Amino acid sequence: MMGEAYGIEYADKPAWEVIGQGITDYNTAQAGAENGRSLCFVLKGADDAIVGGVIGATYWNWLHVDLMWIRDDLRGCGYGQRLLMLAEEEARQRGAKQAYLDTFSFQAPEFYKRYGYEIFGVLEDFPAGHKRYFLRKQL
Repeated sequence: MMGEAYGIEYADKPAWEVIGQGITDYNTAQAGAENGRSLCFVLKGADDAIVGGVIGATYWNWLHVDLMWIRDDLRGCGYGQRLLMLAEEEARQRGAKQAYLDTFSFQAPEFYKRYGYEIFGVLEDFPAGHKRYFLRKQL
């Protein structure tokens, strides 16, 4: 390989698919099929507008909570808890035994801790003056 020229350049979307498939194939060879499936629950207002929701995925018997948001004026009303419980229940039905997520210090670490999530990692100053927390929970 030493004499060969390699070029690196900014890539567009089709290159992502090649790279993604490459790592998926490698991961499957090492750890078995991930059986990945997305999940999404939404909270809708009277006008059918989305005012909150949770997006995640299950794979290798884990739930990953990717995004969760509730409109500011609806926070503290129990909708976040309901959305999280629905995501966890769906994950259990799919065979998930554990869950993980990340959140920032200015978002909701205390919310997740109230529902059984434990911090297993912290990045300081991410972003500056804040922390990024990584949490997990046994389902």
